[in-house]
Amino acid sequence: MGEEIDLKELLTLFWNKKTQIILIVLIFILLGVIYTTGFVKPKYTSSTTLLLATGNTSSKTNTITTTDVTLNSKLVSTYSALVQSKSIIREVISNVGINISEEELKNNITVTQEKDTEIIKISVSNENATSAAKLANETAKVFMKKITELYNINNIQIVDEAEVTSAPSNINHPKDIMIFAFIGIVVAVGYVLVANMLDTTIKTAEEVEKQFKVPVLATIPLYNFEPIKTKGGKKRKWDQKKN
Repeated sequence: MGEEIDLKELLTLFWNKKTQIILIVLIFILLGVIYTTGFVKPKYTSSTTLLLATGNTSSKTNTITTTDVTLNSKLVSTYSALVQSKSIIREVISNVGINISEEELKNNITVTQEKDTEIIKISVSNENATSAAKLANETAKVFMKKITELYNINNIQIVDEAEVTSAPSNINHPKDIMIFAFIGIVVAVGYVLVANMLDTTIKTAEEVEKQFKVPVLATIPLYNFEPIKTKGGKKRKWDQKKN
């Protein structure tokens, strides 16, 4: 029964402070909008999909063996590291002619492998959507050439070339605003609870009984007395004391 009363009091507290809670949440939503639109630089991500074909595609036979599948699966990790090597990054920058540092390009290249497949995806992020697509496609081409030079094989094929995207990959306005709104709710609830804990004033007769464990015998109503003036413009003595 006590827990129900406490819960009821808590809900009543939140209801009484609903204006403050709503105001705090709205402030955080506004901060979220300002942050995502004014402080976050949009980045665009384009991806090139590659397939590690079984066997050597330059050979006349297309026989698929278990050895080929196992070898390609193991090579995926090696290929992923090779994509971000200095030699490939330098050649990509030289071929594309985009003003970007080696370190920046390396940090914005992501290589992922589709689970239980021989497909790898080379993704490049850049503040310019066209540059992102060009860098991704050129990285794939240079990578394929390096594989042929290093391993003397030609077992990689491009499945999908990177395309220019119109939507930034690092900005999701609804999601970001929801996160800020959630933070606002947490802050608002915390503020109300802390303020209520620090407020030691007694406001009702029920609070007196609850805190001091004694019954309330009587209460004094609060009146707002207005001064009564006599005909001469002076206040009565009784009224002056009341004020």
